[in-house]
Amino acid sequence: MAKKYDVYGIGNALVDMEFEVSAEFLAGASIEKGLMTLVDENRQNEIIDNLHGIHHKRTCGGSAANTMIAISQFGGKSFYSCKVASDETGDFYFKDLMDNGVDTNLSTSSLESGITGKCIVLITPDADRTMNTFLGITQNFSTKELIEEHVKNSNYLYIEGYLVASPSGKEAAIKARKLAQVHNVKTALTFSDVNMVNFFREGLEEMIDNSVDLLFCNEAEALAFTKANTALEAAEVLKKYAKTFAITLGKKGAMVFDGKKEIHVVTMPVVAVDTNGAGDLFAGAFLYGINNGLNFAESAKLGCLASSILVTQFGARLRKEQVSEVKKILLS
Repeated sequence: MAKKYDVYGIGNALVDMEFEVSAEFLAGASIEKGLMTLVDENRQNEIIDNLHGIHHKRTCGGSAANTMIAISQFGGKSFYSCKVASDETGDFYFKDLMDNGVDTNLSTSSLESGITGKCIVLITPDADRTMNTFLGITQNFSTKELIEEHVKNSNYLYIEGYLVASPSGKEAAIKARKLAQVHNVKTALTFSDVNMVNFFREGLEEMIDNSVDLLFCNEAEALAFTKANTALEAAEVLKKYAKTFAITLGKKGAMVFDGKKEIHVVTMPVVAVDTNGAGDLFAGAFLYGINNGLNFAESAKLGCLASSILVTQFGARLRKEQVSEVKKILLS
């Protein structure tokens, strides 16, 4: 019997605020370029107060949310468990998630008092993205936000690696993985950011346990986790942690392992202006593909094409007409 959801995702709910800035601004503000850094609310407000860059529209985000929205945009069915507060930002987040066709544990009556998490995304002229994140109430994401019935009724569970930074978040990720395994639901995990690998490696290994069914990471994360020198060497090590995986390689495309062989997929050359959300979109398109009749190579091609279009514009999502164009190119 067909499951209700292609993917059940869990992660940190963050409202993304994107700004174009100079590398000099990052240096002057003592912000580490190209990484995600957790900050407190005062520090985040200090950065916002001193920003003189071009401000783009805010969106409901967080890594896993971007991936669940992508699955929905492509025509799949996704569910997202997360935690926001009963403030204006939380109301915005809930509405944006619903408007994008993603089912969720959130409801207007269930929101708690507190502050919804926010992420300042700083884009430099080299298309690099630097994130300073105040987790707010999502730092308390816990097993209470999990809905076992919906995990059971999904083809895949998707775990955001950022959850490892919070004790209750890591506990929820481990509980969700165990629920998925009990109900024969496949497990997928993304490393999310090289800082998560560098500072929380043991926690990520706890979340993975013996092995996940599908692992997503970029080249830097793969090399950091495996201590390898090349993506091919990293792939050999990752086989101990995941039955299948996808390593995104930026402008070089992606390398996926389908359980039997490695497949290298090239991406079309583009001029990138903003890489924020590219990995999240790749994962969403890929998960849509393997849940809807595509093999690993075809799913990776879908992910690479979608991401190559995304990086040519600002923001972490494709427009609806762009999604239609991607599907027309690869699925017609």
